[in-house]
Amino acid sequence: MPTKIILDCDPGHDDAVAMLLAAGNPEIELLGITTVGGNHTLDKVTHNAQVVATIAGIDAPIYPGVTRPLVRPVEVAEDIHGDTGMEIHNYRLPEPTVQVQDTHAVDFIIDTVMSHEPGTVALVPTGPLTNIALAVRKEPRIAQRVKEVVLMGGGYHVGNWTAVAEFNIKIDPEAAHIVFNESWPLTMVGLDLTHQALATPEVEEKLAALGTDVADFVVALFDAFRKNYRDAQGFDDPPVHDPCAVAYLIDPTVFTTRKAPLDVELHGSLTTGMTVADFRAPAADTCTTQVAVDLDFDRFWGLVVDAVKRIG
Repeated sequence: MPTKIILDCDPGHDDAVAMLLAAGNPEIELLGITTVGGNHTLDKVTHNAQVVATIAGIDAPIYPGVTRPLVRPVEVAEDIHGDTGMEIHNYRLPEPTVQVQDTHAVDFIIDTVMSHEPGTVALVPTGPLTNIALAVRKEPRIAQRVKEVVLMGGGYHVGNWTAVAEFNIKIDPEAAHIVFNESWPLTMVGLDLTHQALATPEVEEKLAALGTDVADFVVALFDAFRKNYRDAQGFDDPPVHDPCAVAYLIDPTVFTTRKAPLDVELHGSLTTGMTVADFRAPAADTCTTQVAVDLDFDRFWGLVVDAVKRIG
């Protein structure tokens, strides 16, 4: 039976690929897409979600969410994602024909989790955790009903927005602190894992060989992503973070995990937003958090290519 998910995202190049993987794999039932201000402002990332849904024929409803972090000022990742939030080369993006819903993302998350049987809906946040934090604060009972939270964010040994903090966590660490300290099962798919998910020329060749419009769209995304990542952080090939979280819910063997207590630094002058994993001793049986460690590169990209092929 497919896993029911809500994809909470801020498209974003890699969020776009996460949308395609969730929509194109039969092991996933995409109940809805919620958007949150992150890689760019809420209006831009929501527009980008509509564009991706239009290109790929995704019929999951889209619900705009929160415009800004709980406490801190808005930050965006324009040097990585461009001034539109999804800069693209050699591909003409269509005007979106997919409309957004009137219901707020936070209310959709709550209503969906509460209306399904307990343990049947997974939350997959691939942006800042503001929507998820507000949902569980507004309706605490969802923490006992969510199947699991599989999030892209953080890193136990590496950062990217600062020396020790990953972007999604750094721009709203208070929201991350709420989400990490709830009772639901949580898997942190952090930079330690996603920096292994590189869009190499060989990956692009496999996608280009599909010869479809959606495949051309993904290759064009990677071209822009590569240039921006090379200029900003020195990567030869860009890490495609967000679909790693979706891939885990399709096939949990796509990467290894290690159970460990997790928390988020809120106050350090150099370390705010750092995700702290405690590896000093084996985690207790009561520990509900784990981190992603080693990626099966070929299996992961096989899932992505297959999903793009299925979409057509």
